[in-house]
Amino acid sequence: MANFERKRVVVTGLGAITPIGNTLSEYWDGLVAGKNGIGPITFFDASRHDCRIAGEVKGYDPHDYLERKEAKRMDRFAQFGVSASKQALADAKFEINDLNAEQVGVIIGTGIGGLKVLEDQQEVYLTRGPDKCSPFMIPMMIANMAAGLTAIHTGAKGPNSCVVTACAAGSNAIGDAFRLVQRGYAQAMICGGTEAAVTPLCVAGFAAAKALSRRNDDPAHACRPFDRDRDGFIVGEGSGVLILEELEHAKSRGARIYAEIVGYGLTCDAYHITSPVPGGEGAARAISLALKDAGITPDLVSYINAHGTSTLPNDSTETNAIKKALGESAYKVAISSTKSMTGHLLGGSGGIEAVATVMAIYNDHVPPTINFENPGPECDLDYVPNHGRATHVEIALSNSFGFGGHNVTLAFRKFVK
Repeated sequence: MANFERKRVVVTGLGAITPIGNTLSEYWDGLVAGKNGIGPITFFDASRHDCRIAGEVKGYDPHDYLERKEAKRMDRFAQFGVSASKQALADAKFEINDLNAEQVGVIIGTGIGGLKVLEDQQEVYLTRGPDKCSPFMIPMMIANMAAGLTAIHTGAKGPNSCVVTACAAGSNAIGDAFRLVQRGYAQAMICGGTEAAVTPLCVAGFAAAKALSRRNDDPAHACRPFDRDRDGFIVGEGSGVLILEELEHAKSRGARIYAEIVGYGLTCDAYHITSPVPGGEGAARAISLALKDAGITPDLVSYINAHGTSTLPNDSTETNAIKKALGESAYKVAISSTKSMTGHLLGGSGGIEAVATVMAIYNDHVPPTINFENPGPECDLDYVPNHGRATHVEIALSNSFGFGGHNVTLAFRKFVK
């Protein structure tokens, strides 16, 4: 690593729009209560689909955050990203103005981007002709628009980017933002992930790949990470955003500090387009690199927010990866998959799960893995089954893994002055 002053980076604001709540407090209360956010698909007629359930965001009104004309020109994934970013800035009491705008950046990841508008405009093209396609189609569907529009609507003129690493995108965005603040390229970053892919084509595609649960008659128990009877993941939607801020800058304005981000590990399996490498070697290296970056030994880790998708390959592989990275300490750490409640937000998952991880540290409470009844093969760790746990959380990790072999681990710790 190059020689540079490693600035301390803290989390000062959080925003969340999820299937179990559309504000930070609603989301956290839902996690603590073990609330189920999965139900029958209502956005389209799913009667012909093999999977007919999803984690839909309920009761969200984009006009709470955006003018009607502006909202109409955004795909839902971008609406979520801008809305969660505005929540996070308000939570941080962070005002972007002419004096600091060039030192505030945005990185918001997504796995798919504006799939809904693409599907809709394809139908327009086929039924009404090319001259009827919307002039806003391209800027609505491209993946970088959540980041671009967030800057437009907040005035952030610093570094701006979009990470597209499938289901690791949100975590990569937070890790990349961490590096920018740590190395002095920005004083603060708006970062996280967003996704709105509960669409006919997306659900059909994942189902065709045999990745989704078919427990359509029992949506409340369909997502069951690490459980013996898991049969696939559930597509979810929403956004999670963090405000990362250089410590001295945060202190100078009297900011509340939720936690400190201290480590970032990223690797690639270089193995298969969808399957993790057997044994979890790539994921284990990401965990180990995050710990090394943070200067943390495995025995100090209190909690891991697992990728925990409820698929047969992921959960056993991730368990093995945790064992490889932590050794005997793996059996002492609390692990949970909050996807059991929200479903899998794809590129947005790392965002809402980082929010959950930070809140676990701030509140000394670990959310549960619901629907955990019988341990799956090779799944023999402490997955905090069915009920959350009040416990001291000093250091926590958040894992995200994506198609293409992307592995990301973020490390957070309780803030010490």
